[in-house]
Order: sequence, then structure tokens, then C-alpha cells
Amino acid sequence: MSLNNEEGFLIVGFNHLETMQSPINRRNFLKKSASATLAGGALQVLSQAASPTQSINGKSGVALAIATICTDGFGDHQHEPAFRVIPQLGFKNVEFNLWYPGTLTPRYIDSIASRCKQSGLTPISVQGSGFGGEGRNGINKDLAHKMVLLDHCDRLGCQIVKCTGSRRGTQGGLKSIIEVLKELAPIAEERGLTVVLENHANNVLEGIEDYEEVFAAIDSPNVGMCLDTGHFEGVDVDLIEIVDRFHERILHVDLKDCKVRGKGHDTVPFGQGVTDFDTFLKHLLSKNYQGYLVVEQAWSEPKGDWVSDLKEAYRFFRKWES
Repeated sequence: MSLNNEEGFLIVGFNHLETMQSPINRRNFLKKSASATLAGGALQVLSQAASPTQSINGKSGVALAIATICTDGFGDHQHEPAFRVIPQLGFKNVEFNLWYPGTLTPRYIDSIASRCKQSGLTPISVQGSGFGGEGRNGINKDLAHKMVLLDHCDRLGCQIVKCTGSRRGTQGGLKSIIEVLKELAPIAEERGLTVVLENHANNVLEGIEDYEEVFAAIDSPNVGMCLDTGHFEGVDVDLIEIVDRFHERILHVDLKDCKVRGKGHDTVPFGQGVTDFDTFLKHLLSKNYQGYLVVEQAWSEPKGDWVSDLKEAYRFFRKWES
């Protein structure tokens, strides 16, 4: 995804779930057999022997969090608004958007870790700029960039790297993403880290056929989909069909409310759009989804009474914590 198309997320996490620092390892998790029921009927965790599942840091459950785009927008603010505002909202888990050169250095990543410790926040994932590289040099640079993001996960004690693709017809398309993932997937598996591919309107990662092509070529438990509700609805792709087709590969979820279905990507504060979150989330969890729910209020710069909007989003999705 090009910088001007980047989207952020709000990830929300169960207060009663223990936040762990060991990485997701779905393959090891699948070897275990367990069943549990989270109260309120929101989620039933089925036997792993009967249904493949994902796990949060090797532990079953669903967690909430917030992405820094919700407070920082697309600006390069060195995450100052995020660390100032997020502690007021109720969220503890944070996804960090790393879209600028200054945010990709080891020194800066160490500053995130230090500020998280001081503010009581937990980094759970990083989002970098999207896949896309033309020719051998482009592929090499893209692979190197994604390997840096994996390093940053280790440095922060989190486990998920999230990226989307590029606009259709540019930067190598799906072919270049697959070429990079063929080299990246074994590295992620060896290190127990996860790479998730976010769908985006007008992007090479946009619809069902795009993900079918990628997953046919990359059969790795450490590479999966980041399901973005707003972008799928914006291009008129049915969320229930996505869950039915790809539930075993959905490893991360972005929640955003779509203003008008099938009319392009245009998000609005939660509750003001057309997205039926109750139906979607019940169906997703019935397929034994385990991972983060990313509540994403994406804007170029926060506007209006955006702090109240984010507080309301936290209240809106808290019922999925139990």
C-alpha cells in the first residue's frame, strides 16, 4: 500500500486475557487440543483437533487493541499523539504504524518500547508500507524491508507484521508479493512470527480471487489475511463469504464502519455506517477465530470530537471481550 493509501487500526483486547510476549506459532498451537467457552456467547473455542485455529501469542482467545493511525492520522508525529491519548481511551494493546524512515531505525523502535513501558501500553503488531517491487532490485528491497519489520517485532516483543499491497497495475502486482513471501514465509516460521496481508480498495489485495491466488502459492501457517471490514464492504465483497472461504487463513481483523456499501472506501465513526458488526463478528467467532480485533478509525488527520469517537468505539466493542 502506498503511503497515501495506508490504513490504521484500533486493536482492542480482553482485559481478562493475559498479555504474553511469546510469538504466535499456529503450527504448535494446532498440535494441542483444548476447548473453552468465553462468557456471553460471543465466542466458543472448538477442539483444535476438529477445527484449525489461530492463537494470540500461543494462547487461545480474542483481544482488542488500537492502531496509532486513530490518533496520529497519516502524519509523521513520532507517535506523540498516540502516547498522549491512548492511555485515556481504555485500550492497552497497540499496533504501531511505521510508515516513515525515521520510525524504522532500531533507536526509534527502542524508544517505542521505552514509552510503552512508561505508559502501560503493550505493542502487539507493526504495520509497514505495502508490498510491491518491480524487477530484481525491487524484490530485494521489498524483502529487506519486510525482514526489518520482523526484526522490529522481535525488538518490541510482539509477533505480527501487517502490510497491504499496491495499486493494481503497479509495482509488480500479486506476482511480486508472492515472490517476496516465498522467501519471507520460511523466515517468519523459523522465528515464530506472523505476516498478515490487509485487503484494500483499488489494491492488488482487494477481493476473493486475489487471496486465492496468494494462498495457493504460499501455504504457510505464518502467512494469512488481515480482514478489513471497511475495505471489503467498500468494494462490495460480502464479509460472511470471506469468513466462510478463508477462516483458516484469517489471522488478524480490522474493524471499521463503511459509509455506503459498494461505493468505495469511506469510513465513518462506528455506528454511523452500514456495517453489521454483530452478524459479522458472531459468524467470525463461530468459525473459531482467535486473534486481535482491530477497530480502525482511519483519517488523514483526526478531526471533530475524535477522542470521544474513540472512547465510544472502545465501549461499542467491549462486549466482544467476553
